[in-house]
Amino acid sequence: MPKKKYAVGVDLGGTSIKVGLVDEKGKITKRLSLDSCAEMGPEKVIAQIKMGIKEISKGKRSKFAGIGIGAPGAVKLKKGTVENPPNFPGWGKIHLGNILRKEFKCDVFVENDANAAAVGELIYGSGRKLKNFVMITLGTGVGSGIISEKKIFRGETGLAGEIGHVSIDFRGEQCKCGSIGCIEAYIGSNYLIERTKKKLEENNNSILYHLTGGDLNLLTPKIISLAAEQNDEFAKSVIIDTGIKLGYVLSSTVHVLDISQFIIGGGLAGFGNLLLEAVENSIKERVMKTFRDRICVNAAKLKNDAGIKGASALVFYKS
Repeated sequence: MPKKKYAVGVDLGGTSIKVGLVDEKGKITKRLSLDSCAEMGPEKVIAQIKMGIKEISKGKRSKFAGIGIGAPGAVKLKKGTVENPPNFPGWGKIHLGNILRKEFKCDVFVENDANAAAVGELIYGSGRKLKNFVMITLGTGVGSGIISEKKIFRGETGLAGEIGHVSIDFRGEQCKCGSIGCIEAYIGSNYLIERTKKKLEENNNSILYHLTGGDLNLLTPKIISLAAEQNDEFAKSVIIDTGIKLGYVLSSTVHVLDISQFIIGGGLAGFGNLLLEAVENSIKERVMKTFRDRICVNAAKLKNDAGIKGASALVFYKS
């Protein structure tokens, strides 16, 4: 009987680094989380990654198939170069893959975090039966990974899929990327919370005031979701509006890519069916008739494990 192989999956975030030991069937057998220490610069972040990998792999090094890393920012595959990831001061260009190959003497695969999440859903999640889909991750930002014929579509420089920076209003909100009207500037979680707090000034009957104890600085997407579950009309309207706006962008994506299947993950996916139905209806209202009946929007299956499992899938199923 062949020995079971393991991959280390690393989900690199601005606040924390999640590391997991994953078998070939996608089962996480061991996991840990460390502070990323991003504010201390790239050398400290890399030291944290190394420490996490060493800890998680104790006793399993002989069964290593490799290390997979999902990282924010632009990623160049050959050297595993991560360029200017957001929320990582002083990073610039770091050949992360090469650094870890020298350290651990094994294969290392570095991929953009949204692409890694898409691979995870392709192999282990809601995309297993699909050849083509777009994975959307809704969190602080709006990320996406495009799967075409069961492979990641990267474009010429590896940056394909920046749906978060498609504009829905050329005179709209300022986005941190420097452009105007990006969808991220409307439904990225921080932007969404700030816009919701302003709207609450005219909706003082919402139970969101009660759920936050009157301190709207405590407002989170989870609290909005909780209010919607209690049939708060204002909270429901916030979720539906989020879905409608995302549908604006995804309808254009349908026309450009001829892909009609979408998987929604990330923290805001916790808004549930109310969000998914709003997204799907919004897309259907805007696409050409020939696409309409094929549009399908589903929730990601891997949820909080998407980063670790997606990164490990880069090792087992080279895409």
